[in-house]
Amino acid sequence: MRKRVITVVVLAAIVAGVVWWWQHPEAGDDTAGRLTLHGNVDIRQVELAFNGSERIARMPFQEGDRVHEGDLLASLDKNRLQHAVDQAAARVEAQREVVAKFNAGSRPEEVRQLQAEVEAATYTADNAERTSRRLADLAARNMIPQEQADNARATADAAKAKQRAAAEALRLARAGFRKEDIAAAEATLRADEAQLALAQRQLADADLYAPAEAVIQERLLEPGDMASPQRAVYSLALTSPLWVRTYVGETDLGRIHPGMRAEVHTDSYPDKRYDGWVGFISPTAEFTPKSVETREVRTALVYQVRVFVCNSENQLRLGMPAVVTIDTSGAEKESGSGRPDCGER
Repeated sequence: MRKRVITVVVLAAIVAGVVWWWQHPEAGDDTAGRLTLHGNVDIRQVELAFNGSERIARMPFQEGDRVHEGDLLASLDKNRLQHAVDQAAARVEAQREVVAKFNAGSRPEEVRQLQAEVEAATYTADNAERTSRRLADLAARNMIPQEQADNARATADAAKAKQRAAAEALRLARAGFRKEDIAAAEATLRADEAQLALAQRQLADADLYAPAEAVIQERLLEPGDMASPQRAVYSLALTSPLWVRTYVGETDLGRIHPGMRAEVHTDSYPDKRYDGWVGFISPTAEFTPKSVETREVRTALVYQVRVFVCNSENQLRLGMPAVVTIDTSGAEKESGSGRPDCGER
């Protein structure tokens, strides 16, 4: 009977140990001050599209090619865009001349010409006035018809009006253009310059450049296709930053913090160790918890963690399984003190 009791106690202890180990799978690491997590390599991806609609002229890169920041990845047909720039530039040049003319005012030759016209109009008016007076005197003595004297008077008045018009034209020429006309011409010039800048921007957008160090993941269009902002041309996989996306249980969440040094291992390179650091810890659990939770449910909650890793030899690939080991013994107290220098960053 005593043996049966001992056997039951031993079995109960074994079952309790198995249950505790299942709920705390990293307990073995806890005794050594190390936390082991499992995850997959993750990177950022970019889909590049032209900011314009035109046919693609050239695409020199293929899938798998490594590109650097600023590399020319593709170009559109620029004939129509170049014509638009030339047309806008011609309008700007013409309007600049108009503004210069308004600011400079009348030329000296034009002023002298108007002066001569004023003098000629004055002589004509004086002569017409004298003729009118003579004929008026003759008409008063009934030597000529009154109609002839009236016609001479009208001619003299018309000559005086022309003389006043010539004098006003000379005054305006000396005063220059109105400030409102100059302001309107300058506003038109600014509008033409803005149109030129827009045309130049559209021409510049006909070239597609790499935004960062990356690898061509997919070539989605081909030369001759009609590009548009809604159609991606290339899909790029950025080579930096690169991280391991893993998850930590709620019970181990307090053992890590951003900046802690980490080591990453993969099955593809079992003897290779990659330096890394904890760069992000999700503020929320992956799944919405129930309103009433048991102890077992609470310990099953997980939080996403990003462990950034150095990949100077370009060996890690998207989706590759990886094992992350974090030293939680307390050797690194301050956030960021364990971050390694990758060289490539």
